[in-house]
Amino acid sequence: MKELCAEERPREKMMDKGAKALTNSELLAILLRTGTGGRNVVDVARELLGTADGKLTELSSMPVARLCEVNGIGPGKAVTVAAAFEIGRRIAEEAGHEEAPRMDSPHRVYRVMLPIMRHLDHEELWVLFLNRANRLIAKEMMSSGGQDSTVLDKRVVLRRALERKASAVILVHNHPSGNALPSVDDINQTREIGAALKTCDLQLLDHVIVSGRSYYSFSDEQLVND
Repeated sequence: MKELCAEERPREKMMDKGAKALTNSELLAILLRTGTGGRNVVDVARELLGTADGKLTELSSMPVARLCEVNGIGPGKAVTVAAAFEIGRRIAEEAGHEEAPRMDSPHRVYRVMLPIMRHLDHEELWVLFLNRANRLIAKEMMSSGGQDSTVLDKRVVLRRALERKASAVILVHNHPSGNALPSVDDINQTREIGAALKTCDLQLLDHVIVSGRSYYSFSDEQLVND
């Protein structure tokens, strides 16, 4: 960052005024460290952010290969940026657990799972295992599919619930299409898993479909245990 005057250097600015005083481009510039080809690092950072229409959420979902397409962004810089976004996602996930230790509403389930599912381009089906107080024992990704489907083996869910000594289960999967409404297969699969859990005196509390900024709850629509 030597090509920048002192008041324009992001690192010095952050030391003097704190991280909140920096723009998104300046924060990215700190990660990138150096510019390229006569362009200073802040200009490179601005171009990088511009590929995502200026939105950090969009940039955070870009694969490393896409980041490398920006002039001045090599594999080392791309991996550094991707790692920083992954740390942010993990912090958000931990915060979700701290804020919502009891899975007593679909919205709390949504908040816990959104950091994991927000940017997926394929379907994943996760299972939340709960104790008798509906507190989260563990969560586990049980199935990963294509862009519009995933299949879950009810026997695997039942076995894992028993191994974890869970009293109840919540299913969560995402719809990359942006439409949170369940398919016929979603409904049938939910009923089959709920019936299997009942055979061992376990309860299926809900099935939440995460889709961008919205979600669909089977419990809210009275589609579990019916």
